[in-house]
Amino acid sequence: MPTIEEKKSKVNSKNKLNDLTGKEWIQETKSFFFQKGLGNNHPETKYEKLHPAPFSYLDVARLIKFFTKKGDRVLDPFLGVGSTIKACLDTDREGYGIELSEKWCEITKKRLKEESNFIIDEQHLICGDSREIKKYFPNNYFDFIITSPPYWNILKKIDRKTKERVENGLDVVYSKSDKDLGNIEDYHTFLKELTKIFFKCYDVLKNEKYMCIIVSDFNHKSELIPFHAHLIEKLTNKRRKKRFLLKGIKILLQNAKRLFPYGYPYSYVENIHHQYIIIL
Repeated sequence: MPTIEEKKSKVNSKNKLNDLTGKEWIQETKSFFFQKGLGNNHPETKYEKLHPAPFSYLDVARLIKFFTKKGDRVLDPFLGVGSTIKACLDTDREGYGIELSEKWCEITKKRLKEESNFIIDEQHLICGDSREIKKYFPNNYFDFIITSPPYWNILKKIDRKTKERVENGLDVVYSKSDKDLGNIEDYHTFLKELTKIFFKCYDVLKNEKYMCIIVSDFNHKSELIPFHAHLIEKLTNKRRKKRFLLKGIKILLQNAKRLFPYGYPYSYVENIHHQYIIIL
């Protein structure tokens, strides 16, 4: 008879979701984890730094390993500089991405070739609009979808971080395209357009599979906007004929972020040092 420890070190034959052992699985069910980066001086961070709103491929890889098996197809409909595809290459998954900006598409190609020795083709890296996702892929095609979409037009806000990027010659917005969700002026219009894209993702995602959306709430004028809550309400509303099921909200803690004296000495303005991983 196998011991308890031996059982923990094996992947259960009934596990159709991932390649994790029971012990590994349980650790990933915590409702939080700390953001993990390579460090500012690591050579593989140079392409991530170019983007105004990157996320660590190490954090993406952690979610990919839980929600997929080796060889599964993974899509990121807001690819940015290719962190999701890099994470797929590191974990033996087949990564796909859609990115509106030709600039970020070209940087993704350079990054994958330089960091992963991988030359990506036009089927896996689509330089186009995620609104047309169903033109690119058939229904029930992907095993997992993971992304971090624009957080409305908050990149246009002028703060200390923005000024520092401008001084260093770095981009402060995703693009100048009128198709860019980050350029929509009205918040409710932005939410409506983003929701439409995610319901198109619903169609290309296989039944009973998962989508993770990484977002942050944000301050606008004198008010905190609970973006994650608004998005959940849109995607899980029971009045819809087609809706996602909310399976969890994981907190991604960003303890290494700098503190800024927002509001001082007049009013409380939060330094937001966490993101929400909405698990659908």
